[in-house]
Amino acid sequence: MSTHHGNLSGNQRRKMKSAARLYAVQALFQMEHSSQTVEVVRAEFLDHRFGAVYEGTEMLEGDIDLFESVLEQAVNHQATIDQMTDRALVAKWPIGRIDPTLRALFRAAGAELTQGQTPPRVVITEYVDVARAFFEDGKEPRFVNAVLDHMAREAQPGAF
Repeated sequence: MSTHHGNLSGNQRRKMKSAARLYAVQALFQMEHSSQTVEVVRAEFLDHRFGAVYEGTEMLEGDIDLFESVLEQAVNHQATIDQMTDRALVAKWPIGRIDPTLRALFRAAGAELTQGQTPPRVVITEYVDVARAFFEDGKEPRFVNAVLDHMAREAQPGAF
């Protein structure tokens, strides 16, 4: 049995995962805009963002794992995830024309959906919350919900 999360409440763990998802979206956005490699961006986030929020390595672990796995999956499978997003956008907006923050969000969410380790409904709820953090008053969270629902049904049809 793994003990390194033994002293964390479920709520703390959820918050750490939510933070990791937000950071993954920011990191993917930054990579697209700065042409920095995934290694450079990952190192910067781990050094500056994570350390700033949580003290003590024990709290970092689960979060960093999720952050790194989302980043890696999003980068390694970007073409597949982007195509899945394009189909979910249903010709309204090609992925190249949507807001770059949303593009990063769909890549991060798509990474989790295609990995299949988190129930799709949890992934959808979490990334709709991320959209709310970035776009407080807009229509984006509803739009994100619709697109992710479509992506989730394609990635994990058995879950619905």
